[in-house]
Amino acid sequence: MRAKKFVAAMVLGLLGVTPALAHHSFAMFDQTKIQQATGSVSQFRWTNPHSFVVLDVKGTKYVLECNSTNMMSRAGWKVNTIKAGDKIGIAYYPLRNGQPGGMLKTVTLPGGKTLSAW
Repeated sequence: MRAKKFVAAMVLGLLGVTPALAHHSFAMFDQTKIQQATGSVSQFRWTNPHSFVVLDVKGTKYVLECNSTNMMSRAGWKVNTIKAGDKIGIAYYPLRNGQPGGMLKTVTLPGGKTLSAW
């Protein structure tokens, strides 16, 4: 009987953890298309669960979602890799709804170095 209660508690515990492991869908990004843009960084948010870049492209703000700081660090990023005012080139998967922005694929830094954001 005690073993059954233990197993039941473990199952309920795992069910309680599952929502914390859940993640949003990436269906909002059209991953069949890659678009390019060049602009000036307005903001760079080095945050979890995802970092963000806000890029000003000819007066239009593009909000671009990136990976986690952990994964970006592994790809060579640092908290100060880009900063407001930097001119960068990007490749990104656009939003399906047509709004400016999407999921950042790569960034080309002012010195020419390219880093992956996913």
